[in-house]
Amino acid sequence: MLSLAGAPDPAQARPAATPRAVAPRGALDAEEQNNIAVFKNVSPSVVNITALGLERDFLSLNVQQVPQGTGTGFVWDAQGHIVTNFHVIQGANAARVTLADQSSYKAELVGAFPDRDLAVLRIQVPEAKLKPVPLGTSRDLQVGQKVYAIGNPFGLDQSLTTGIISALGREIESVTRRPIKGAIQTDAAINPGNSGGPLLDSAGRLIGVNTAIYSPSGASAGIGFAIPVDEVNRIVPRLIRDGRMVRPALGVTTAPPEWNRALGLPKGVAIVRVQRQGPAAQAGFKPFSRGDGGVVQGDVITTINGEAVATLDDMLTALEKLQPGDVCTVTLWRAGQTRQQRVTLAASED
Repeated sequence: MLSLAGAPDPAQARPAATPRAVAPRGALDAEEQNNIAVFKNVSPSVVNITALGLERDFLSLNVQQVPQGTGTGFVWDAQGHIVTNFHVIQGANAARVTLADQSSYKAELVGAFPDRDLAVLRIQVPEAKLKPVPLGTSRDLQVGQKVYAIGNPFGLDQSLTTGIISALGREIESVTRRPIKGAIQTDAAINPGNSGGPLLDSAGRLIGVNTAIYSPSGASAGIGFAIPVDEVNRIVPRLIRDGRMVRPALGVTTAPPEWNRALGLPKGVAIVRVQRQGPAAQAGFKPFSRGDGGVVQGDVITTINGEAVATLDDMLTALEKLQPGDVCTVTLWRAGQTRQQRVTLAASED
């Protein structure tokens, strides 16, 4: 502890002291001005999401809603649709959305697609209070581009972090254990609570939805991932329209990858069953079967619309880019011969 020994006698006059003059500074540089402009423009589009669960009071036995987690989302359109990660509201009984002006609203679930960790909520709110986030594209992104993340890390709302695109085409795992391909990797700080928030380019346009961090501690370690906006813009309208992701179907059952290795088949998805009157049956697809002499050769799907299909996940991903009723071109291999077949897709039953 500091001693006052030797301090001036209180009875003696002390020297005059005034606040120091503020040193002048020049104008903010261009980068700072852009950081500020992006935040001012987009932060009104960013919301805080509180997932609510049911809890029974130990003494009164009354059931009440209690917060079970928080995350981030953003305003998608003027109809009150809010986009976030599915894992933000997974298992919740209800959710509340808090806008940038701190007004709070009960949210209803419109639709979710856990395979891509996306969910759409809706709030009933005057249109004047909604500012949809500006939409960009992810098809022309480049490693090294500057990016911004706005979210609610650790419950601290309206936080801005900056960084660059560190890599493209990453693969991360969804809550259903299905791979999310084409993810954007960034070093912009993403922490718990940022999930579901927007990743923006230097023009303040949405280019991704922040969804995961790679860190043993659970906090930002300079590696974060976002779902590319072109994927989001493909899925969200379908969730709004149908309430779920209606995946188009070929009407086939496929074999596990071990079949290809055991039978010496090329890379692709071997068909073991064709649904009667389904799209594949009408297009003449032939499944593998067993005969007196052993396995009877059937069809192996190798591409859909020119996109290579090596696994079932590849096939589902390719089909998710289409809709029921669309016509696609499927490349089939059978007994050393390949052919292309046009197929009109049906709606899946799952």
